[in-house]
Amino acid sequence: MLKEKAQILDGEQIRRALTRIAHEIIERNRGTDKLMLVGIRTRGVPLANRLASLIKEIEGTELPVGELDISLYRDDLSPVTEQPVLNKTDISQSVVGQKVVLVDDVLFTGRTARAALDAVIDLGRPQRIQLAVLIDRGHRELPIRADYVGKNLPTSRREVIEVRLKEVDGEEQVVILENID
Repeated sequence: MLKEKAQILDGEQIRRALTRIAHEIIERNRGTDKLMLVGIRTRGVPLANRLASLIKEIEGTELPVGELDISLYRDDLSPVTEQPVLNKTDISQSVVGQKVVLVDDVLFTGRTARAALDAVIDLGRPQRIQLAVLIDRGHRELPIRADYVGKNLPTSRREVIEVRLKEVDGEEQVVILENID
């Protein structure tokens, strides 16, 4: 059973973290030329849309934003017991030659990011792929790191980080839940 342990970020802190990430994306890519954002379903999609809005406010440039479903690329599903729920990947512009920024809510083991890398590469060969996450909680199982991090949050394996966004959950916060079993 999970019990809420602490609130880590409120809505304003999430907004500030995303604003900082938007500036870092622009700076590291020397502007917005050939730049596109791709949100990893589910909560990466609204975060990618928010980053695109912030970048438009800062640079005056509207970036393409795609939605990526990685269900079939995951390596942690059992072929017998779990059937992935398939959602639509919606990337309207070619990734070939683009600087693709994958966006997700939490970076944990790195397996979601690895699956997303495979999914993007299957669509074509980007110039570069970067990773932006709201929370990096550690415990990597693969040699993957985020290029842009809203907050580093060292956790124990008993803890769960839950990002709640108004577009998906109707509220805006990041909390730590603790497994009390």
